[in-house]
Amino acid sequence: MSRKEYRIILPISVEEYQVAQLWSVAEASKNETGGGEGIEVLNNEPYEKDGEQGQYTNKIYHLESRVPKFLRLLAPKGSLEFHEEAWNAYPKCKTVVSNEYMKDNFELCIKTIHLPDLGTSENVHNLSESEWKNTTVVKIDIANDFISRSDYKPEFDPKKFKSEKSGRGPLGTHWIDQLKAQKAVRDGQQVNGTDEPKYMCAYKLVTCKFKWFGLQNRVENIIQTQEQRLFTTFHRQVFCWMDNWYGLTMDDIRALEDETKKDLDDMRHKGEIRGMKVESDQKK
Repeated sequence: MSRKEYRIILPISVEEYQVAQLWSVAEASKNETGGGEGIEVLNNEPYEKDGEQGQYTNKIYHLESRVPKFLRLLAPKGSLEFHEEAWNAYPKCKTVVSNEYMKDNFELCIKTIHLPDLGTSENVHNLSESEWKNTTVVKIDIANDFISRSDYKPEFDPKKFKSEKSGRGPLGTHWIDQLKAQKAVRDGQQVNGTDEPKYMCAYKLVTCKFKWFGLQNRVENIIQTQEQRLFTTFHRQVFCWMDNWYGLTMDDIRALEDETKKDLDDMRHKGEIRGMKVESDQKK
């Protein structure tokens, strides 16, 4: 089993990110759908369980071309569909990805907590001492981390984007250090009230289990690499899409999600395969 905690710092408040993330998920889903593959939304509805309230989603990912080639050769046809269930009780969220063919031999679990800090909190998921000791922490800088040529798009470059609506951006080489300096000043002045800080960190604990003799470590490493790549590219998009989601309400988002579900059903059966593929399968 592989376990990593990814910390993604953003120049966005926790309150803003709730809308930003959901708008961006809907948009990104359309960019990943076409040619018989993509995302099928089965359920998107409120839930209440053990005193917790939030939004439950159930999706199927038809992603045969996104699976490493050696696995496509080994797995039976039709077995490379992945089911995703998510319980979004913002600012906490839990997502579980499973596969009917692998059953209990595969599970990808992502637990996320969004906090108004700059990635300085430790063990926010309350792991045991031994679990935390064996958890690798990975910090993601959306402006400066490496982006492959195949993933890079100028319109999603935080170093080039400036929001017309909020005035934020572009992000420089030392943008996180600048936020830390602003936080220190803010803390020293003990600013409070409605002047919310325009920064946050998404703490994503990713646990991956893949039991297949001879392939476990290799596949778990590939999955973790893909998750880091996905978190990086997605959050670059979240920031650069700011003028699209800035000022929207949750009512706006729910209406958009209903519309997106219909669009995805239509797009999945048309056009060509779109979106992110496994790096090792791409032509150099």
